[in-house]
Amino acid sequence: MNIAAAVGEAVLGGASDAVVATDREGRITFWNPGAVRIFGFSAEEAVGQSLDLIIPESLRARHWAGYRHVMETGSSRYGHGDLLSVPALTKDGRRISVEFTIVMLQDARQQVAGTAAVMRDVTKRFEELKELRRRLAQAEQAKANP
Repeated sequence: MNIAAAVGEAVLGGASDAVVATDREGRITFWNPGAVRIFGFSAEEAVGQSLDLIIPESLRARHWAGYRHVMETGSSRYGHGDLLSVPALTKDGRRISVEFTIVMLQDARQQVAGTAAVMRDVTKRFEELKELRRRLAQAEQAKANP
């Protein structure tokens, strides 16, 4: 096995970050061990399902509008190092916070065939920041109203 293949296999098979690939319609085509760990769905449960599996219902319309735009244009600002932070759903119904980037997948004719996303669970950090902001607001309010 060459080094590039070994690196690819190690990254895709890793359990730290979720790697999720989709087709043009937003059906899951790849679900790595990291996705199993973060979201709780096995690969057998996730592959073939819509991304709605992990998208909170209140965000689906916005997500699909953006997804269709990406499929039509072949580009996303989140494929160039910019992270998107969004809520996501786990198998047990919990909302978590994830950050991700995407890359476009192309077919043999170089047409957009889907996406691959690398996602990280940042729920703990998000909750810590929220608590710090709450404390700061309380301190500022106490200072303003002694």
